[in-house]
Amino acid sequence: MPYNLTVNGKSYAVDVDGDIPLLWVLRDTIGLTGTKFGCGIAMCGACTVHVDGLPVRSCILPVSEAAEKPVTTIEAIGETPEGKKIQAAWLDIDVVQCGYCQSGQIMSATALLATNSSPTDADIDAVMAGNICRCGTYPRIRAAIKQAARG
Repeated sequence: MPYNLTVNGKSYAVDVDGDIPLLWVLRDTIGLTGTKFGCGIAMCGACTVHVDGLPVRSCILPVSEAAEKPVTTIEAIGETPEGKKIQAAWLDIDVVQCGYCQSGQIMSATALLATNSSPTDADIDAVMAGNICRCGTYPRIRAAIKQAARG
C-alpha cells in the first residue's frame, strides 16, 4: 500500500505494507542509514527518531502510524536549534566511543532540550534511561546535555 512520508522535510511516496516498522522503511526504502537497529523490541533506543516532534522507537512503530506526520532522523537533527547544540556538545565533550548508539542518544537528548531547556540530573536520567550505551559513556552524555542546555 502506498504511504506518504515526510522525512527531514522531504516527501517520499513509499509502497510498503503498513505494518513494516518505520526503521526499515527509513533504512531500506528511503536509504537513510543513520538510524540504527539495536534490539528490535524498543528497549535500547538505537532506533530513536522524532515523529511529529516526539521521540519514538522506529523499530516497533508501523510505517502506517508515521504516514502524514513529520519524521526527523539523525541526518537532519542538526538543523534544529536544540540538535545543533547537542551535536556541538557531543563533539566538544568527546562523548562517542564506539558510536553505535549515538544517533538514538542524540535524538532523545534533543527531544529533552526541546521540552526542557534546563534539565536536572533527574530529568536527564528519566528521559535517557531507555537509551543503552554498551560502552558506558553515560557521564559524558549527561555532561554534553548539560553543556548544550547552558549554550
